[in-house]
Amino acid sequence: MGIQDLLREIATTYDATAGTKRDVKGQLVLRAVAKRSDLRLPPPLFAKGYGGQSTAAATPWVGVFNPEVNSNAGKGLYLAYIFSADLRQVWLTLQQGITHLEDRLGRGGARQEHLRRQATRLRRAVANRRRSGWVDEPELRHEADRPRAYEAASVIARSYKLSDLPVESILREDLVYAAGLLKRADLADRLWWSEDGRSPLEVNYDPDGRVVNEGDPLAGFHPKDSSDYIANIIARQQVKKRHHEALIEDFGLYVVTRGYIPTTRLTHPKDLVLHRQDNESGNGDEWLVEAKVVRAGNPTEAVRQAVGQLYEYSHFLYHERKRRDPHLIGLFSENVGVYSGYLERRGIASIWYSGDGWDGSPMAADWGMIG
Repeated sequence: MGIQDLLREIATTYDATAGTKRDVKGQLVLRAVAKRSDLRLPPPLFAKGYGGQSTAAATPWVGVFNPEVNSNAGKGLYLAYIFSADLRQVWLTLQQGITHLEDRLGRGGARQEHLRRQATRLRRAVANRRRSGWVDEPELRHEADRPRAYEAASVIARSYKLSDLPVESILREDLVYAAGLLKRADLADRLWWSEDGRSPLEVNYDPDGRVVNEGDPLAGFHPKDSSDYIANIIARQQVKKRHHEALIEDFGLYVVTRGYIPTTRLTHPKDLVLHRQDNESGNGDEWLVEAKVVRAGNPTEAVRQAVGQLYEYSHFLYHERKRRDPHLIGLFSENVGVYSGYLERRGIASIWYSGDGWDGSPMAADWGMIG
């Protein structure tokens, strides 16, 4: 018994028209994957089967997770054996989670385009280790949104004909190889901004005012992962909390729904810039956003830092370059209280996370970013 036997068993028992009731054989096989001891997966990998919940999945699949990377199929990176809708092929693919984007981008083209752009970025991290026979995306042969999203979310994939599956040793070798790509892609994703030179200690302005670094409304939006990560700084390691990046990510995904395009890519040292979605050229108004986490319920330090950086960046990155001055926004993890009026008098709007959504100052409301 092993991977080969599991894949054959799913292919011969699964029936998408049989529903998801507890006595449906194909569903029973998938639900039992997590408890199987015969798969002999390389440690620390573990597997779980998915056949749909209220509705049977058009393309059943088995997720393979490395708990050191991610244990959540809805968000983050993982491996998966995804069956084509006709059950003639199964694909081993390095996947991005898709369900966490539904509330913000919906199901359909916008989400697929975002996933595909993210996959292209991640693919560069594994390109120099790519083996023959591996492709970018699987062909799942179904037009429903979820199979199409799985195709778009794929970083790299390999197909097997279920009528002629490789021997167990080859399937295992491919899985070990894919697990290595998973770790490599995850590391690249976590260190994306660090490798891109995004550090406030590296900000320098040359005489020309330049910083010495350089269809999808989220195409330029690549916030760092909000989980803890390890960065090597001057021969020592620091564990950094990513609350700041989580704030940027949540707001960026939200503000798309208000008609704005958020951009973080190549905006160093700015946290975030916004343009209206009806201004695709980017030559119109620009909103400069500085994000700050409020510590221990006291917004004073966060507001002071936001004001200083917004004024500094608007001077050196706009005024010195003879560019149109940006609108200024302080983005906070919680209500800044009386400082909201203080910021407005200085031409700075404030927006904060309110626990169940976003709230902010009158200027932010006038721009349609809240309300």
